Amino acid sequence: METELQSLIELSRFYGKNKESTLAGGGNTSFKDDNYIWIKASGEKLATIDKDGFVQLEREKVQRVNTKRYSDNMLQREMQVKQDLSAARVQPLSNKTPSVETSFHELIDYAYVVHLHPTIVNALMCAKNSKRIAGELFGEEIVCLSYAPGYALFKNILEVIEGYRNRFQKDPKLIFLENHGIFVSANSVEEVKSLYSEVIEIIKSKISYSEEFDELIKKDDVSEFLPYFRSRLSVKDSIKTIHYSHNRLHEQFYISESTFQKASGPFTIDIIAHCKSAYLFIEESDSPEHIMAEFDNKADAFYKKNGYYPSIIMVRNYGLFAVGDDAASAETNLEVYEDLLKVSYYSEAFGGPRFLGKDDIEFVNNWLSESAIENSGKAVISNPVKNKTVIITGAAQGFGEGLAMEMVKAGANVIVADLNDEKGRETANSLKQLCENNSVGFFQVDVSDPESMDALVTFAVKEYGGLDVFISNAGILFAGGLDELKPAIFKKMTEVNYNAWFYAARSASKIMKLQYNGNKQMYGDLIQINSKSGLQGSNRNFAYAGGKFGGIGLTQSFALELAPFKVKVNSVCPGNFFEGPLWSDPEKGLFVQYLNANKVPGAKSVEDVKQFYEDKVPLQRGCRAEDVMKAVIYIIDQEYETGQAIPVTGGQVMLK
Repeated sequence: METELQSLIELSRFYGKNKESTLAGGGNTSFKDDNYIWIKASGEKLATIDKDGFVQLEREKVQRVNTKRYSDNMLQREMQVKQDLSAARVQPLSNKTPSVETSFHELIDYAYVVHLHPTIVNALMCAKNSKRIAGELFGEEIVCLSYAPGYALFKNILEVIEGYRNRFQKDPKLIFLENHGIFVSANSVEEVKSLYSEVIEIIKSKISYSEEFDELIKKDDVSEFLPYFRSRLSVKDSIKTIHYSHNRLHEQFYISESTFQKASGPFTIDIIAHCKSAYLFIEESDSPEHIMAEFDNKADAFYKKNGYYPSIIMVRNYGLFAVGDDAASAETNLEVYEDLLKVSYYSEAFGGPRFLGKDDIEFVNNWLSESAIENSGKAVISNPVKNKTVIITGAAQGFGEGLAMEMVKAGANVIVADLNDEKGRETANSLKQLCENNSVGFFQVDVSDPESMDALVTFAVKEYGGLDVFISNAGILFAGGLDELKPAIFKKMTEVNYNAWFYAARSASKIMKLQYNGNKQMYGDLIQINSKSGLQGSNRNFAYAGGKFGGIGLTQSFALELAPFKVKVNSVCPGNFFEGPLWSDPEKGLFVQYLNANKVPGAKSVEDVKQFYEDKVPLQRGCRAEDVMKAVIYIIDQEYETGQAIPVTGGQVMLK
């Protein structure tokens, strides 16, 4: 049995990793022997499933669903079936829920059953002439059924299979479901794969298949209107994420309102589950102002008609914008809707697209609403940065890396921005392992170049739809007295430690103002990681201290200018971060620099220098990233403080 289950796992992963076969982790696979059936648990993803991702059920108990009388109310009936399937589990206390399609899999008298929603198959199954053409392509020994919701579909399959058995003395290996996908069944993994390949190749031969649809198109800067979309669709405690894409596939549908109509409805319940059943098209795209004006008019009308705001927005000449509650759902919504576009395009070979009927859509919407109510009792912990988009400069290492890590763990979408491309990518890839439904990106930036900072902000907007927090953290430090420090070094330090804060505020505030125009309840945060050297002078360190003093002047001035737009501007002034490379690098760190510059009288070693600086701190240690993070979280969470320089120095510097 272990061999068969391992084969089921490998088969599941084989199809789960192919986006042309599965959609958003969907699909179902199962294996059965004489007594038990193992089927993918609800919520599990085929691409990564293991043994624990399957539920084992007693076949005899599952078969009782075939004849049991259930409620005439569809929603109550689905709940009753779900309860009976759960009661058939070999481990009744397991938290794994069997798929709602378990009864279908049990019904078919083959060891392996694989139900998928391949794009190519659904091009036929979501077309107007699907049944007739399926019969012509695959012969009389297939089954092709009209869509029906939930248990009703199972009863239809049950009736058809009983008739099929009487006619052919066996079960069908291919069951096509309109607006749903295909069941392929066999007694071996090899035959399942062979049948799937044959079906795909036959259908593909009848369509104008294109591998160019995924080719990306470069377009004008969407940052001039996309943050407005995001803020209009967000509420104070639920910030949306928008994933943007523009490719050759989108061109087929955004030409006009009439071409968009071919992608204006759902084909399957999966599409409704992720993207809902209605989508928005913006036709006036000659300027950002016209785009936003049409969005305002259509979005409100859309909500009035449907009871929700769109999760899919198509803008003529710009492409596709997928809205989600977090980064993961936005990316999934984009993937799901692009599959809808491909299905619609290819369905033209079979009579054109056929969307789900109004009654079916209503049933699915009600079913999803009931599920949402069922899960609404879960406790929600307040988190001021969850799902917000945060840029952190100088985040490849040191304080910046520590802040990025804390932000990712708190659920924020983080852009690791750094001049060091190799180290920055390494840090971003490491932080991705900490993500749940949030995301991490990397952008190589020169903070002393205003155009590079503009590009950084644009990148964040294209990735996540907007910007909530910009943390200007990147800094450099070269110690030296008046007779030692070269003017070129002073200039470079000023560019990075002072000018960059201006460039950050300049680039980020444009986006935050646009978001404020869309939603007057949305706050933005500009945060400079300053230094205790911005609060008091620093001996033989004037270039650094001068830039930091000036930074606080900028903070107060920016705060006054941006307060009308609910953009808060604050500085955090950490003490010395002894563990980071700024201090501890064995070749260029400040301990070495200060030792060589004789900044610490009598110091003979790096350890002497470190002890000297630790003794300056009443709390007897250096500042850490988590200390700074607490101050940053306070700044973001509160709504009544701006223009402040908050010390985090362990008492080394106290406000007067």
